[in-house]
Amino acid sequence: MAAIAALIAVMLKAAPALGAALALVLAVDVSASVTPDSYLLQHEGIARAFADPRLVEAIAGAAGGIEVLVLEWSDPDKIAVTVDWQRVADRASATAFAVAVRASRRSSNGLTAIGPALLAAAAAFNRLPEPAGHRVIDLSGDGMANFGLPPAAARDQIVASGITVNGLAILSEEPWLADYYRSNVIGGSAAFVITARTFGDFADAMLRKLTQEIVSARAAAAPPASSQMQ
Repeated sequence: MAAIAALIAVMLKAAPALGAALALVLAVDVSASVTPDSYLLQHEGIARAFADPRLVEAIAGAAGGIEVLVLEWSDPDKIAVTVDWQRVADRASATAFAVAVRASRRSSNGLTAIGPALLAAAAAFNRLPEPAGHRVIDLSGDGMANFGLPPAAARDQIVASGITVNGLAILSEEPWLADYYRSNVIGGSAAFVITARTFGDFADAMLRKLTQEIVSARAAAAPPASSQMQ
């Protein structure tokens, strides 16, 4: 019996961990147009979303949960990961992620380099603890790119590798920004843009966007209806 128990323990240890249904990079604008108060509204908006029971319920329904990372961007040389990959699968782990977000501090205050930000976000997937069913970059910001590689060029390269890019456009400075994101930033399977009229609307927009992404990942992972009926 002892030998059998030891063999089972070895097999369980060697078994690969179950990957998450969705790996998500939250790429957050911290360029000069984002005031300290506006930054706090973004910062707190992400934390609030992960404390919301509706999002927790959506995450709990995703096989393996989700992996999430927060990346702040402005100048190409100032892009920084402020919360590294964390698995979120239930209320406790969602709360832990919200705590990690609140404990982080603003990393920079520079230009609006969306293209380099997208490339840095895509590179973060190379450090995923386990492969995930879907990879999504969630880029939020309040302005068009004014420095670095054009966003559309970065987007096309990223989408070709199987990563989806979604957007959260904050319209406080540039009311046309959603159209700019649709043309230059988002791409890939079921890509979409959600808008926030002001930074004060950011938390609600973030919650809606995260919920939609998780529900989409769950739907994509579900077996076809024909196979369910067999």
